[in-house]
Amino acid sequence: MAQMRYTPTLKLSTRLVAFVTMTVISAMFILFLGGTLSFQRLGQEYLNHYLQGIVEVVDKEMEDPDAAYSMQRWMPKMLQASGIIEMQLTSEAGPVYRFKDTTNTIEASRLHQVALPLKRNPGYVMHFEAVPPYLNYNYSLQAMWSTTLAVLLIVFFLIRGLKWLKEQLLGSELLEERGRMILAGRVEQHAKGDPREWPFTASEALDRLIEELQDARQERSRFDTFIRSQTFLDQLTGTANRVLYDSKLESALLESGAHGGVMMLRVDDLESAREESPKRTLDEFIIEVGECLSNIVQRYPDAILSRYYEDVFALFIPHQGSKDIAQVATQAIKLIERINPPEPLPEDNWFHIGVTMYQEGERRGRIIDEMETALKSAQLQGVNAWSRFQKPKQLQEDRGSVRWRTLFEQVLRPEEILLYRQACYRISANGEREFLHYELFARIQDPQQGILKASRFSSALETVGYEAMLDRAVFSSVVSFLKRSELVEPLSVNLHVVPFNDKRYARWIRNELMQMPFSLRTALSFEFSEAHLVNHLDYMRPIIRMLAGLGLQDSGGTSGTNNCQHALYQRLKSQLS
Repeated sequence: MAQMRYTPTLKLSTRLVAFVTMTVISAMFILFLGGTLSFQRLGQEYLNHYLQGIVEVVDKEMEDPDAAYSMQRWMPKMLQASGIIEMQLTSEAGPVYRFKDTTNTIEASRLHQVALPLKRNPGYVMHFEAVPPYLNYNYSLQAMWSTTLAVLLIVFFLIRGLKWLKEQLLGSELLEERGRMILAGRVEQHAKGDPREWPFTASEALDRLIEELQDARQERSRFDTFIRSQTFLDQLTGTANRVLYDSKLESALLESGAHGGVMMLRVDDLESAREESPKRTLDEFIIEVGECLSNIVQRYPDAILSRYYEDVFALFIPHQGSKDIAQVATQAIKLIERINPPEPLPEDNWFHIGVTMYQEGERRGRIIDEMETALKSAQLQGVNAWSRFQKPKQLQEDRGSVRWRTLFEQVLRPEEILLYRQACYRISANGEREFLHYELFARIQDPQQGILKASRFSSALETVGYEAMLDRAVFSSVVSFLKRSELVEPLSVNLHVVPFNDKRYARWIRNELMQMPFSLRTALSFEFSEAHLVNHLDYMRPIIRMLAGLGLQDSGGTSGTNNCQHALYQRLKSQLS
């Protein structure tokens, strides 16, 4: 696994602005510190030079015999005017003259002390304690206006320079932020860059690469659609072919609690019609038969229409009882009899239908044989008809819509619903199992038949329109369970898509989630049927975005049941991630 590179948390402009600001402030500090030390040194040099002048005057006066007496007259005034606190003239014999300003209030440690010898009078030394230069001076705008102006100019140009620097680096920051969003998976929202991005060549190259990547994805989706259509769809009618039908039937027979019906329609003497009728006319006839059957099965969820052979159509209708399958067969007879068959097919005896029921655990080959047996039985009647294979053990008849509705109103409550969980794992490359979550399955208690799995009542639930009632009961039960549990474990809840078309239901889900602690929300994930999610993408897109904003995860089941659904679902996930 490639190691992830370190990404600075501060923006480039922030780092450069901080660097420039610190550099300018440091330069100003060094400049003012050097100026202060220079001023101090110049003041000391000036004071020493002034004191040296006093020493020379006293040295000359010492040549006069009456100097000691004359010094007492003019020396105190000169020393006091010069800011000298104390002066003492000494010789080898001892002090000759001493002056001290008694009005001084400055500490002795702050005074400038120096001893200067008299050149013309060897052995004589003058000791001074003077006030340091600039000690009693305060800040004056008139005296320091040039320095103040210089500081203000530096600050002004610094602010202008930093503003210009930020403007110049805005493009690189936009490009960097765009890169962060792309790495976070938001490629679709940032496919085109801002015109202010810089460097321009890098931004343009990134735009072109993303555009080529999107084209490649679309091309892959088209290629995938082409492969699926060539592999699993009939070229003439656009329905499923034999491979897809057998695969779907095989999967349904392995599903727990599966049941339903299958039908086979055969057009008799199609070879004779092919010899006497043009190919175009015969193809239009086959397409018309397929359209009639397609219109019939559209009202049943997960039903499949297949062109099993050139003259045979097969229907797979799961989760339906024998009464519903009989209604489908009767309706098919009525609709297809309206079609005018090509010559030389007789209008009253040119197609027949065989019907059989299936349930969990049966073999696919046996189901196909039962359909063909029922089809031959229908052909023996000598008219357009259908026949059902009579099994030794008939499936228990399902109740009607009214009875289903009565049962649902009794059991679809949070305290009545039954929830079963199953652990889901991911198999890693080295074969180890990684725990993902517990998937919850809803079941109901039937007073007559006991516990019913979702596969037994899901079709009836959609027929009577009680999906929202089931989801409310399941969700309320899950929330109550999470609040009571001491150990919170990740749970996946299956929800229907259609109820979210009602804004009141969507608001109820949102309000319930917002009342939950964040730790409980992150333990939940909602699973939707991918086929239904893509078909109702217009009102589900903000719902998925809302769920993601609240910290939940979504997943899709039955991946790839439609040619374009999987690509659309993956694009939706990339937009909301």
